Amino acid sequence: MKEKRTNVYFYVPRQVTILDLTGVVQVFEEAINLGFNYELQFIGSHSNIKSSSGIELSALKDFRQTDTSKNDIVFIFGPSTRKIKNSEEDKTFYDWLLKTKAIGATICSVCSGAFLLAESGLLNNKQCTIHWDLIQRMKTDFPHVSIDENTLFTKSDNIYTCAGVVTGIDLALFLIEERHGKQVATEVAKELVVYKRRLATDEQVSVYVQNRNHRDEKIHAVQDWMIQNLDKSSTIEELADMVFVSPRNLTRTFKKQTGITIAEYRTKLRVEKAKSLLSYSDYKVEHIANLCGYKTSKQLRMVLEKHLEALPGEIKNKLS
Repeated sequence: MKEKRTNVYFYVPRQVTILDLTGVVQVFEEAINLGFNYELQFIGSHSNIKSSSGIELSALKDFRQTDTSKNDIVFIFGPSTRKIKNSEEDKTFYDWLLKTKAIGATICSVCSGAFLLAESGLLNNKQCTIHWDLIQRMKTDFPHVSIDENTLFTKSDNIYTCAGVVTGIDLALFLIEERHGKQVATEVAKELVVYKRRLATDEQVSVYVQNRNHRDEKIHAVQDWMIQNLDKSSTIEELADMVFVSPRNLTRTFKKQTGITIAEYRTKLRVEKAKSLLSYSDYKVEHIANLCGYKTSKQLRMVLEKHLEALPGEIKNKLS
């Protein structure tokens, strides 16, 4: 029996950020290439719009001409975070959103698209996330919306939100996994050369770029080495030799430039790698522990329990 067709509607507003849109589109295009029955439809309030980068998009279908069903997916994009103003949409659009939600279709916002969902009332008393730079405005404009401030994407019933830009890809891969399984989502990620599948609970600012807001090249070199060699043990003396400084100087300078100690930084990296491997690999826990630089799975469990207040259910199952 042929798979039922799923329409994926992309609502494109004026001044949309191109990567917000195209990253999500590409995920579903790759799913189509794998044989899944998706039809991509680009809709809007205007048939022609100019993106935030100046690229013009034309021949958008009027959203009022759509006939959404429960099986469909609707992505709502917003304008660039630097160009967002009060909503230009009218009541007709918000009525359409409410109707689409009531039908049971999956509704997703990317970045500032969450403002459109909030304006319609769809996010009242629901969890959502949004780009970190827009959190305070969302709180001010829509106090009845509950915001997860440092997650990549959220799910509340049939409403999904994500922080924007490349997190749209993370959310789209999650939808593919929900509908077709982890293996299919992995195949799509491979085609997109996605380096790492990210969890909804991952922080918006990656651990790999945290604590690097400095210009000390020697400290950057030590950080790079640790990221690439988490399975290896190294003493402060060995790290200091790599960058030709004394152990005492390295310890002092690392803390000054990054705000944390070398041990704390390495633990952050190992926890992040363990989360990823436990979620998206079939390795045994003992092997994952070794890849993260721990001698036993017991050591890994103790570290994760200490540093992750709420372990995702999938990780808890693997550790039990």
